[in-house]
Amino acid sequence: MNPDTLRAQLLAWYDASARDLPWRVGPADHAAGVRPDPYRVWLSEVMLQQTTVPHATPYFLKFTARWPTVADLAGEADGEVMAAWAGLGYYARARNLLKCARAVASEHGGVFPDTEEGLRGLPGLGPYTAAAVGAIAFDRPANVVDGNVERVMARLFAVETPLPDAKPELKRLAAGLVRDHRPGDWAQALMDLGATVCRPKAPLCDRCPVSERCAALASGAPETYPRKTAKVALPHRHGVAYILTRGDQIALVRRPPKGLLGGMLALPTSDWRATRWSDEEAADAAPAPAAWRGVGEVEHGFTHFTLTLRLLRAEADAADVIWSPRRDLDALPSVFLKAARAGLANLL
Repeated sequence: MNPDTLRAQLLAWYDASARDLPWRVGPADHAAGVRPDPYRVWLSEVMLQQTTVPHATPYFLKFTARWPTVADLAGEADGEVMAAWAGLGYYARARNLLKCARAVASEHGGVFPDTEEGLRGLPGLGPYTAAAVGAIAFDRPANVVDGNVERVMARLFAVETPLPDAKPELKRLAAGLVRDHRPGDWAQALMDLGATVCRPKAPLCDRCPVSERCAALASGAPETYPRKTAKVALPHRHGVAYILTRGDQIALVRRPPKGLLGGMLALPTSDWRATRWSDEEAADAAPAPAAWRGVGEVEHGFTHFTLTLRLLRAEADAADVIWSPRRDLDALPSVFLKAARAGLANLL
């Protein structure tokens, strides 16, 4: 495989087929000298971790309308940003987002460092994000390897090592294709190829600009790459969520600043454990003494475990909670929004 020929073919495809994304400067504008906004590039990359483009896009538009610069974001209260993030998941990213924005504002005069090394010095920027911002925002020849790029490399080179053990090899193969010429466009071309053509299932090999160079396609089974080890069953936990209402208000609590869903508004819950909660235990863990009654349960999956939340509902007053109008529930993380909606829907 001639790397320079492959690069030329893929960049030509990108010039003609690049996705129109709200944070992206397209290849024609880029060639004309328009530079991407590092803030928008960084914000999009953080949002897109573990999230799809269709899901992240409305959040990105909302954030950039409300906080158009990194200084605007840095000056916002934690609770406001966390509430705006609700629904994107992986809430440690939102906390790191604020830490990074405040570091850029206070230590760098509101200007992002323009090198991969400098970007790595910011809080919350790991190797991938620093490489992506360095390449896309500043045209640094960085090796940008996300899940899409891993899949493209695994298929181009028919890598037999299964994920996650294959990650170092896939990163090395991707590095062999990085050049000083158009590094930002190259990174985005690989991402677009993986997202739109070299898809996880049913890859569109007939539309691929480099299909004749793909070893996985030559094998006759490109969809079987990247190889993967068998998934281990996740542990399962049980908890109780309390739907406590006072007229048209619902009781919420603020979760501890550290840990899962740290700092987020939430329904009051019991601890989450391996065994189910008895009626007596559930009543003892409730946020207030009341005539609690069951209104169903919901299932939710996290990265490292799955959860069954039993739902108990009561109408009563209580101290040490945050009373919120029911219409504002959309600011809750998805697990609690799901539980609140189910619990309120099952009142009749």
